Amino acid sequence: MSGAVDTGVAIRTNRVTRTFIYLFLLLFALFYLLPLAVMLINSVKPLSEITGGNMMALPDVWTFEPWREAWSSAQIGVQPTGLRPYFINSILIVVPAVAISTIMGALNGYVLTKWRFRGDTILFGMLLFSCFIPFQIVLIPMARVLGMIGLAGSVPGLILVHVVYGLGFTTLYFRNYYSAFPTELVRAAQIDGAGIFRIFYRILLPLSGPIIVVTIIWQFTNIWNDFLFGSSFAGQASQPMTVALNNLVQSSTGVKAYNVHFAGAILAALPTLIVYIVSGRFFVRGLMAGSVKG
Repeated sequence: MSGAVDTGVAIRTNRVTRTFIYLFLLLFALFYLLPLAVMLINSVKPLSEITGGNMMALPDVWTFEPWREAWSSAQIGVQPTGLRPYFINSILIVVPAVAISTIMGALNGYVLTKWRFRGDTILFGMLLFSCFIPFQIVLIPMARVLGMIGLAGSVPGLILVHVVYGLGFTTLYFRNYYSAFPTELVRAAQIDGAGIFRIFYRILLPLSGPIIVVTIIWQFTNIWNDFLFGSSFAGQASQPMTVALNNLVQSSTGVKAYNVHFAGAILAALPTLIVYIVSGRFFVRGLMAGSVKG
């Protein structure tokens, strides 16, 4: 029918307008991808080609030696260990920190929306306030707490730091998402004899896929890219990838091995790129689903 209205299209544009929009988007995509392309090209060049002034050109000689050196034999600190042990440290920190903060945020959001109690608004406000506290303010109190409980300079200590600092964000996301759920479902389940955890596990959790993806992406990106907490609270054996990458650049002596530095930077960014490529399409969808309720 010619008079039918397509409600799936919010704004109709003609062909000329769409062409300008695509050119505009293409220009910005090139602008943001150019640094990554320069890093990638120079990471597979011999150092002599970079220092010879051919930074923007394709390699005359292709080599993956800078990648091998950055991963397993580059001088970081006092040992030529490469980035491999620090990459493993980051995995050991990120995976449990993301899992724990996501689970605790889901439980907090569930209780704050479906099991209201006196003072719940004040408690949520305090959790929300923690999202806006600058990282630098918590450094000294957190260092004191980690020292008192014996977790200073360790991987579990860094996991605790990231769980505590991320809990406000994960609670906010899940609380807003669960606000859209009909409370009548919870009451009906209560009448049928289900308890608080059974309702969460059987009713709310299976429907929480979009907001779980948002929380995982948010927490993974923040924790993986963190430098301040890693440099402040990690010991020599528990340093994350970002701190090691900084040490790789700073510990270079004589001629700077730019090709190794580029390869190391791409290795450090690779996990977050993979996460966004695999699950990025769910990010905006879940974020919008969690933002319709205040």
